[in-house]
Amino acid sequence: MPDTTNKQVLEKANAAITAGDYEGFLAHCTDDTEWTFVGEQTLRGKEAVRQWMATAYEQPPVFMVKHLIAEADFVTALGTITLPDEQGEAVEYAYCDVWRFRAGKMAELTAFVVQA
Repeated sequence: MPDTTNKQVLEKANAAITAGDYEGFLAHCTDDTEWTFVGEQTLRGKEAVRQWMATAYEQPPVFMVKHLIAEADFVTALGTITLPDEQGEAVEYAYCDVWRFRAGKMAELTAFVVQA
């Protein structure tokens, strides 16, 4: 069942990020992956994502996934993510990530992130 497989891929990818293994995460993305942070920016390609992660995830984020919903080529993750701000203080955000998969890899992300 493809839905289960896509969910498992996302769970493995998120586990890699939490462990600080950004290359392990990127291995689950297509080379032409495109990430849209709604209201902020769009990253096009694995290299752009790699460069963004180098600064945004200087310290690995802490995820709390409340719901993981799969349908066809999409997996939606709803939860919270905690990241340090400029002063190094932990800040919690509510997020909703909508991932589109292609051939078992994450090809597209639409992310809604707001401070909780």
